[in-house]
Amino acid sequence: MEQEAFKTLAYDKIKAMLIGCASSNLGKKLAKSLLPSSDFEEVSGWLAETDEAVEIFETTAPPLGGIRDITSSLRKVELGATLDLGELVEVRSTMYAMRNVKYFFRDLSLEVPALKELARGMEILGELERHLENTIDEHGNIREDASVELRRINRELRATQAHIKDRMSGILHSAEYQKYFQDAIVTVRDERYVIPVKQEYRSHFPGIVHDQSASGATLFIEPMAVVEMNNDVKQLTLARQQEMNRLMKQLSQEILRHHEDLENNCEILAEIDFTFAKAKLAREMEASRPKLNDEGRTVLKQARHPLIDREKVVPIDIVLGTDYSMLLVTGPNTGGKTVSMKTLGLLVLMAQSGLYLPTAPDSELAIYQNVYADIGDEQSIEQSLSTFSAHMTHIVKILGQVEKEDLLLLDELGAGTDPEEGAALAMSILERLLEIGTTTVATTHYSELKTFAYSRTGIENACVEFDVKTLRPTYRLLLGTPGASNAFAISRRLGLSEALILRAKQLVEADHAQFEKVVNELEQEKMMYEQRNADIMEGQQRVTALQLKVERTKEEISRQKGEIIRKAREQSAAMIRRTRRESEEIIKELKEQFQDMGIKKRQQAIQEARARLTEASAKANPGIMAQKGVGKPVDIKTIRTGDTVYVKSLDQKGTVLEVSGSELEVQLGSLRTKVKASKCTFVAHGSQEEKASAPIVRNKNRQSAGFLQKTANIGREIDIRGMMVDEAELIIGKFLDDAVMAGLSQVLIIHGKGTGALRKGVQAYLKGHRNVLSYAFADITEGGTGATVVNLK
Repeated sequence: MEQEAFKTLAYDKIKAMLIGCASSNLGKKLAKSLLPSSDFEEVSGWLAETDEAVEIFETTAPPLGGIRDITSSLRKVELGATLDLGELVEVRSTMYAMRNVKYFFRDLSLEVPALKELARGMEILGELERHLENTIDEHGNIREDASVELRRINRELRATQAHIKDRMSGILHSAEYQKYFQDAIVTVRDERYVIPVKQEYRSHFPGIVHDQSASGATLFIEPMAVVEMNNDVKQLTLARQQEMNRLMKQLSQEILRHHEDLENNCEILAEIDFTFAKAKLAREMEASRPKLNDEGRTVLKQARHPLIDREKVVPIDIVLGTDYSMLLVTGPNTGGKTVSMKTLGLLVLMAQSGLYLPTAPDSELAIYQNVYADIGDEQSIEQSLSTFSAHMTHIVKILGQVEKEDLLLLDELGAGTDPEEGAALAMSILERLLEIGTTTVATTHYSELKTFAYSRTGIENACVEFDVKTLRPTYRLLLGTPGASNAFAISRRLGLSEALILRAKQLVEADHAQFEKVVNELEQEKMMYEQRNADIMEGQQRVTALQLKVERTKEEISRQKGEIIRKAREQSAAMIRRTRRESEEIIKELKEQFQDMGIKKRQQAIQEARARLTEASAKANPGIMAQKGVGKPVDIKTIRTGDTVYVKSLDQKGTVLEVSGSELEVQLGSLRTKVKASKCTFVAHGSQEEKASAPIVRNKNRQSAGFLQKTANIGREIDIRGMMVDEAELIIGKFLDDAVMAGLSQVLIIHGKGTGALRKGVQAYLKGHRNVLSYAFADITEGGTGATVVNLK
């Protein structure tokens, strides 16, 4: 792309903002070298990476601290040099950051495939990192125990220094030498321990003079008793430095062996830091992702110039590449024409650099191969060029390069020369650009160009709004309306006499005056319709919000209704189960108390009581067929043997065997029972064959009367506490078979809590039983986890 356009549109200032958002010098370098791309796929990929970084920033932030630019250190080791301690510390810090960033993306739950793939490319050099950590401490110093030799040297050095201090302390406290000392202290000169001695006692204190005070009154003397020990300290210090140099050389050689992996990791870190810098810049600008297209269509909504204060900038709408490819903007000076054009050009460069734009979220942008801009005063004293000549020189150069897929921005086209000739040149240039098909935005003051735009296909007029009452521009860009000059209105407001204004109007051609009037009327009508559209949109938004609120309210009511019904059913079912259990206990006690006389009547009373309980339970159970209205009431006059009826209390269909007054004898599978006709519903008449075979059924039932008697008296619950699992399985299997034959739909197995072994064995057995529909722990009123409610098929 043309580099002059970058300078004209202040692209470098955007890069400076981006550089400020980067966390490391690696990322800053990448931001500094950023250039727009004209490749659709590449720009889409850049924006996808920015999308992922923005998504991550919404919940967390990556660990980008500690990244250093170690590229110069890697070049140094490639040349065979040894890294100093500071450089090794930077390598260690950067490797730690590499590990943190890689593990951050490994453990990240968000779907960010591009950045995760980038992070996966980093190679973690664990052995090198451990060697650096074992050699250099967290303060950036060589560890005293970095090697066996260094540990020995440091140990001997400390011991020697301690011995010296003891000897020096003995000398200081010696009564013989007390009067010789200027101060009773031990100090260091030239890395050797010395004592300050008065000048006049030099000959009385044996030792080596290393320094004297500024006045000459004090000499710093190393006592002869510690000279050899100081020599030992010096040798040990040199040996320690040599060992430290050896360790640093060893680490540098190890870094050299892995320099390619480290360089690759640094490039990945730079790319990740740069991507998050773009996301941070988007957050600071309150920007959004533009939709890209390769069809030449640009629709910017509520676009703001990123370098103007958000509190002051006026958002604008720009449309290009739909019904027209050229926009001709007119209006007064300082009205915002140039800013509008620069906003478009800069946002195009930003989008093609993978950056978010300060626009509305649904803005759309085309990918342009090149961006050309001729904006501002190009007058050059050095080249002896006037403003017109400078502009025309640049335009001639652009016309020799511009293509259909390019974007061209022309400010004050044809200005700086005779208005008539300038307008004619401007129209010829615009015609040429229309032939090429270049997307163009041009600004002008020439009225002829306004008419030119109306008479050509592919050009659209636009203007920057101006408030005649306040004599101030509003900086709004109005599409579809040419701008009026407003010269007469401005002059009148500024105090020019009315006579001069009238004379000026007479000198203006009638058609031009009429044109200006039409322009003003169109602008007023456009503003009126925009206000109406805004009111309509606001009303639609309110209606939509109310609709959503109504839908949410309906969903909440439906949810609450279902919850209330569910709780009521659970409570009623629990109450029925509790009542049934109590009733069974009472019946059991009555059986034990009654004598054998009248047992048949008692059994019939018990059966009727149990039937009433079953009916009550059926009403509380939402899943039984009795609530679904099966059949119709039984008519005693029309019911016949062999007809099919539905017994409500048992939730089963059966065949009528005999009609006895208001009672029916009904065959339910292998169960034969008597029920009242009012407790049944008629389903269908039986065939003659069924009626003929009824006596045979009765005969069979007589043969199994003992079995039916047994199933008719079966209870709803069974207590297996204290049994072994194998014994309990046999009892439960028999109990479930009898319950199914008796027509029970739900039973209760009491197994107790204890260790839980019996409960687990029972539930494992129920899981595979052929007659079990489902099972669950009983209600707290029936024993909770100490009992299991079983629903039968």
